[in-house]
Amino acid sequence: MEDQTQPDRSGSRHTSDHLANERTYLAWIRTSIGIMAFGFVVEKFALFIKKLSYVLEKSGLSKAALSTHSSGYSAVAGIFLVAAGVLMAVLGFLRFQQTGKQIDSGTYSPAYFLDMLLAGTVLVVGVVLSVYLLHNV
Repeated sequence: MEDQTQPDRSGSRHTSDHLANERTYLAWIRTSIGIMAFGFVVEKFALFIKKLSYVLEKSGLSKAALSTHSSGYSAVAGIFLVAAGVLMAVLGFLRFQQTGKQIDSGTYSPAYFLDMLLAGTVLVVGVVLSVYLLHNV
């Protein structure tokens, strides 16, 4: 006689919860990589501008013709963004571990710390970049 036992739906739900937790973790990792990449580009662009300024000065162009004056904030902003991306990856991993333990014990409760951290970081970066761009117009 064939065993017609139904699959354990709670086990299936448990697996589904863990897979959703992993997808969320991977989204945080992609976000942190994006923030780090943006920081890298910002910092390297500052280096490009410095080198361009040096080349233009060596070619004999006057200082008035050079519009590559940099206040030095790009390098600091780039380093800050890379550090923020690394911090976000670490915090995302810690949250992934915590959520996995909560799923296993059946005590899951949502935490919004990382959501607020990301939103706050994006808000601060947006405001700072807006002020910087308006100042240099």
